[in-house]
Amino acid sequence: MTTTAIFWPMIVQAFLTFAIYVLMSRRRLEGVRLGKVTPAEYKVPSVEPEYSATAVRNLSNQFELPVLFFVVCLSLQMTSAVNYVVLLLAWLFVVSRIAHAWIHVTSNKLRLRRPLFIVGFFVCILLWLWLAIHLSIGSV
Repeated sequence: MTTTAIFWPMIVQAFLTFAIYVLMSRRRLEGVRLGKVTPAEYKVPSVEPEYSATAVRNLSNQFELPVLFFVVCLSLQMTSAVNYVVLLLAWLFVVSRIAHAWIHVTSNKLRLRRPLFIVGFFVCILLWLWLAIHLSIGSV
């Protein structure tokens, strides 16, 4: 197995972030086009319309927990700790983030969104624990 396989879930996570940027921009432009907001209201948005606020908030989410994911993936790759378990966990993290983002920018139902966040949260912790164990004993 090649340790560069860890980069694929990272690439997908990055493209999720790019997709949320596009969605946020489209929703903001649509709000202006429909006359619900003026462009000036986006200079320093103190009140974001709900249809774009979910995209804006989700974009912020992509720079919170996923940052820890990127760091641990790079660390695992650099220390030769990537194996099938790590790859499975990395993909599980990304799938949970995609599902979380989808729910956040569509129905925004917390009872669906929160469990997906928790899955990603614990998977990220497991990746960090894997790295810590690998570093402390030399290999896992």
